[in-house]
Amino acid sequence: MKTLEEGDVVLCTVDKIVGTAVFVKIEDNGTGTIITSEIAPGRIRNLRDYVVPNKKIVCKVLRIDKSGHADLSLRRVTAKEKKETIDYYQKEKNLATTLKTILKEKADDIIKKIKSKSSIADFFEQAKSSPEILDKLMNKEEAEKLLKILKEKKEKQVVVKKKFSLNSEAGDGITIIKKILPGEATYIAAGKFTISIKDKDYKEANRKMEQIFQDIEKKSKQFNCKFSVEK
Repeated sequence: MKTLEEGDVVLCTVDKIVGTAVFVKIEDNGTGTIITSEIAPGRIRNLRDYVVPNKKIVCKVLRIDKSGHADLSLRRVTAKEKKETIDYYQKEKNLATTLKTILKEKADDIIKKIKSKSSIADFFEQAKSSPEILDKLMNKEEAEKLLKILKEKKEKQVVVKKKFSLNSEAGDGITIIKKILPGEATYIAAGKFTISIKDKDYKEANRKMEQIFQDIEKKSKQFNCKFSVEK
């Protein structure tokens, strides 16, 4: 089970509403509370317009106390973060179902062991290149069935797309901008560009995107260009 950190975006299930506080269960990660001001911007007339018991919601971790209980926010989660988080947990759920199909009654215990060290998706990726890790968790026949499914399963790719601005006031500004732009960049309009990154998961795609933007920012400073990323 991953240790919660400030800024994490997590899937939660509403447990109960007491007064102006919403208590939730965080998927595989304990409990949390959302106060009224973190439910939605502006005045809230009825909390139940936004949350009701058993509803699945995506929240951002604001603080974590010594006991591990988290203060959460619903309103600070962007649409992009919400989609990425729901996709992540859906993928984990689908992979868990695959394990249960193969391992039957042993599945829950093995899934628990996997999650104590990593996500199920990360475990599956590791098993593709290092199948020997399966030997500690299952017998040879079960491992062979799982590896066969992994080989046949087509990895669904995700796409992360961001727009940015890049401008130069130098006489040879166009030449300078061409030197700065990475191969992944696509022209939109005057000084406006976009980059799309495809990968097996959002985390890796966002990491690649961040590296590209760090390089653009560094070169922009060298050539005295104006660079900004749209939020």
